[in-house]
Amino acid sequence: MENKPGALMRVAGVLTSRGYNIESLTVAKTLDPTLSSMTIVAEVSEENSDLLIEEITRLVDVVKAVDLDWSRSAVQRELALVKVSDVKPEMCSALTRGRRSCARIVDVADALHARGDRFTTRIDASIELLHHYGNVEMIRSGSMAMARMPNNRLPMPTFRMDSDVPDIAPVETN
Repeated sequence: MENKPGALMRVAGVLTSRGYNIESLTVAKTLDPTLSSMTIVAEVSEENSDLLIEEITRLVDVVKAVDLDWSRSAVQRELALVKVSDVKPEMCSALTRGRRSCARIVDVADALHARGDRFTTRIDASIELLHHYGNVEMIRSGSMAMARMPNNRLPMPTFRMDSDVPDIAPVETN
């Protein structure tokens, strides 16, 4: 979508006016500073999904809208920063071990800060585990998603000497 005031509100308004609850909404600038990428997570039935995408695409500030299938065609991540009070340094390794934990310690001072970047359910499980170690303070980014490259073609940034902006070109993999 175009990076303009009110664009986010218009897109979110389409969902809320239809009675859909937005579970997660993440917006950020792209490599082109005139455009932003928006990821919205909402429970929408399959039959209403195409209609909703079509309606969002018709908005004046929207360049393109797609429905990403989490299981096959997209990569999805969420970031959670968690602060746990009263954690002793020797307890830190126990917090990041185990199959349920996707946390990584990024800072140990008066409290532990952990980062998780896998699936939402694994972040939920890690936070539940952290409650046993003290008071928990948390902030989550919301889901971010990107479509997978077709045919295993990876983007390879190339830089020109006359530009600070990278050109992204697909690279064939054999």
